[in-house]
Amino acid sequence: MSHSYDFNFPSIDDLRDKARKRIPRFAFEYLDGGCNEDVNLYKNTSDLRQVELAPRYLTSYRGADLKTELFGHTYDAPFGIAPIGLQGLIWPNAPEILAKAAVKHHVPFILSTVSTASLERISEITEGKAWYQLYYPAEDKLRDDIIRRLQSSGYEVLVLLCDVPSFGFRPRDIRNGLAMPPRMTLKNILQILSHPTWALKTLQHGKPNFATLKPYMPKKLDMKQLGALMNRTFSGRLDESKIAPVREKWKGKLVLKGVATEADAELAVKWGLDGIIVSNHGGRQIDVGQSAIQSLEPIAKKFSSKIKIMMDSGIRTGPDIARTIARGAEFTFLGRSFMYAVAALGDAGGDHIISVLKTQVQQVMEQVGCEKVNQLKEHLI
Repeated sequence: MSHSYDFNFPSIDDLRDKARKRIPRFAFEYLDGGCNEDVNLYKNTSDLRQVELAPRYLTSYRGADLKTELFGHTYDAPFGIAPIGLQGLIWPNAPEILAKAAVKHHVPFILSTVSTASLERISEITEGKAWYQLYYPAEDKLRDDIIRRLQSSGYEVLVLLCDVPSFGFRPRDIRNGLAMPPRMTLKNILQILSHPTWALKTLQHGKPNFATLKPYMPKKLDMKQLGALMNRTFSGRLDESKIAPVREKWKGKLVLKGVATEADAELAVKWGLDGIIVSNHGGRQIDVGQSAIQSLEPIAKKFSSKIKIMMDSGIRTGPDIARTIARGAEFTFLGRSFMYAVAALGDAGGDHIISVLKTQVQQVMEQVGCEKVNQLKEHLI
């Protein structure tokens, strides 16, 4: 294996521990937590790790090839960087760091509408190869203008988010003042002062904001007004009447993220989407539903020949990626692991975590005797 990474942080747990020490508690808990009692946060990973693969040691073997084709592109690995809101709050300049790493390693990067870098800036870094996740705007004019900007910037894949009809109830964020509207408490200020590197980096790069949405926001918006604006700006529940005009206007690939049932997958096929990402928002939206890996299996069995099927939520490591693909996904996306790495290692974090994940996936494939990523399902027990 020739992938290069920092040997002091070979595991995701190492990165998580370092990140916890390096950033303010409110930022870490925003990244690390789920909703309500964290039931689905833990089920996502625990259920995924019940998936087992059978090693085959006595067959001829020519080596592992991680390259994976998706929407006409051949990526260097079967995983990409999931969309994450407020990335610059967790670590200053985080979306730019991860976008640069994605380009270097030729894997997809998805920018969230509510991340802290503008869609134009990420397009510039990725030479138009990034994907964009859209929180559905309440106003057609705003929707159409964002689509115009995306097309002008060269984006080829648009991801519609369907699993936020309401904002998740997240007790940690509420206690920390990160619900809408956010508030800066004395406790949070003290946390910032106790993490000087994070504070200095924030001063260097500027206070995080929703950079893509900045043209639509009134100047000198206070936090209470921002919360009201966000509630007015987005209409989270999707149906055919909302997806159809996007499908008509958007000339690239259209993906639906947040699918958790066969019924919704069937509608995605019917309405002409090109792909779905099976997801429960990393356990941040709903505690009473299934884990993502449990949702994936019946969807993949029924629709794999009709639409591209991907998955996020609960995937933390290379073995998790292999398990997910063996269970039926064609591609995977990870969120928290990338942000742990950037919070822990700063500018070096993106390159480090992609190298670790590539090494881990390659090791699993070599161990079970799998030469191609799409052959992992043949090893499923």
